[in-house]
Amino acid sequence: MKVGIVGLPNVGKSTLFNALTKSYAAEAANFPFCTIEPNTGIVNVNDDRLEQIRVVVNGAKIIPANVEFVDIAGLVEWASKGEWLGNKFLSHIRNVDAVLQVVRSFDDSNVHHVNGSVNPKRDIEVINLELIFADLETLDKRIADNQKKVRAGDKEAKSREDVYNRLKIHLEEWKIASLMDMTDEEKEAISDLHLLTAKPFIYAVNVTEDALLTSESELRNITGIFDQKIPVLPVSAKIEMDMLEFSDEDRKSFLADMGIHFNPMDAIIKTCYDLLGLQYYFTAGEIEVRAWTIKKWWSAPEAAWVIHTDFQKKFIKADTVNWKDLVDFGGWSWAREKWKVRMEWKEYIVQDGDVMLFKFGA
Repeated sequence: MKVGIVGLPNVGKSTLFNALTKSYAAEAANFPFCTIEPNTGIVNVNDDRLEQIRVVVNGAKIIPANVEFVDIAGLVEWASKGEWLGNKFLSHIRNVDAVLQVVRSFDDSNVHHVNGSVNPKRDIEVINLELIFADLETLDKRIADNQKKVRAGDKEAKSREDVYNRLKIHLEEWKIASLMDMTDEEKEAISDLHLLTAKPFIYAVNVTEDALLTSESELRNITGIFDQKIPVLPVSAKIEMDMLEFSDEDRKSFLADMGIHFNPMDAIIKTCYDLLGLQYYFTAGEIEVRAWTIKKWWSAPEAAWVIHTDFQKKFIKADTVNWKDLVDFGGWSWAREKWKVRMEWKEYIVQDGDVMLFKFGA
């Protein structure tokens, strides 16, 4: 999973990237365009279940799931027309699975705002319009090409005509593509367009440290994002950087002293998983305990595929136990004694938190 961090210059994108990746990889400076080439970092998904499983199976190490974050340079008005390397920056967005848009909601006279004032609703509109303009250009080219095929009697082209035209109207109303109601077949029909606004969106509202507990409804009022399909989350990039070198315990204590009993970075990662329809299952033994990322509706053979492509073809069955049962009963042997380990076959749909031991043929 690859998540692109976008937004206007000087809204906290690079600072948030550094906080997520626990590094100083991205330059964060008080001037526009301090990032040109995208910064990329792999972030482990924190999950307390891994350590609990490791203890009961006497595992030697833990390998968590991970997410790749890409810090993309700030977009500006007319980026879709190439303004300030805009076309180059937009191309970076095409290569990600989800868009994490950072929106500035803090006043600081020491941090320049590219548009002269702090206005989250306006800033979101500027970014989204540039993405929509780029998508309209892509769509118009496809519609023109598709019409030629329709005139030539191409039935598949005729079937795509309606969704293309509806999508054009939708985008011209300045709405991102992901908010248009489409069937699974229609989504498949436009998938090869690789539209920027068809990707899942998350809005991270960069607030002052005393506003981290701002309610979701208030955040939506601040940003003007009321559609429940799009998550809106509070972050404080400054606080995250202040805690960059803290241990996990010191971090929890620091946040707790502020009345914050959740990890904002973990909330972002969890939201990315949910938006993309992802989950993970575990494998557990003495060599390692590992989390494997899969789609939520995947079957057991498909889940085995992420370990090795041959495993899907040679799959026979999987010993499966819920992680909590494995922990509560003290490992595989006792969980089997208590009939908590199930034998699942090819049609089984893997659930989040399953611990699986696959059996394969020759």
